[in-house]
Amino acid sequence: MTVHRATLILAGALLAAAAAPACAQALHTVSLASSAQGYRTDAARHVYNTYAGQIYKGMLPPLVHAVVVIETEVDRAGNVREVRVIRSPSHAPDVTERVVAMVRRASPFPEPSKLGATKFMEVWMVDHGGQFQVHTLTEGQL
Repeated sequence: MTVHRATLILAGALLAAAAAPACAQALHTVSLASSAQGYRTDAARHVYNTYAGQIYKGMLPPLVHAVVVIETEVDRAGNVREVRVIRSPSHAPDVTERVVAMVRRASPFPEPSKLGATKFMEVWMVDHGGQFQVHTLTEGQL
């Protein structure tokens, strides 16, 4: 195998690893939250752990590329049952599709042990480069 071909194979593998979430099973935990709001925080931390390389670091700029609001329903084991879009940016439907896909791939979420099956809402703020913050864990805006 030539050095050039080996480099291309390695680059492709790194690109695929960057796009894929960390193994959700390895991050699976149990949430002790006793409310949907508390569970939302645990779910946000799970998303940040799953997609650590895609989190926007620091305060967001005054205008972000897209804001997506979703409601996620998880079963007693933390498996995503449904992702319902509440607000979608008309100028960036691809961002909505990406957010929904990311939530589904991050399944299972922490088990909502005190709540059983539950629903929670989250606001995703996405920049032009595809990095994001969720409202629950945002560092704010400039």
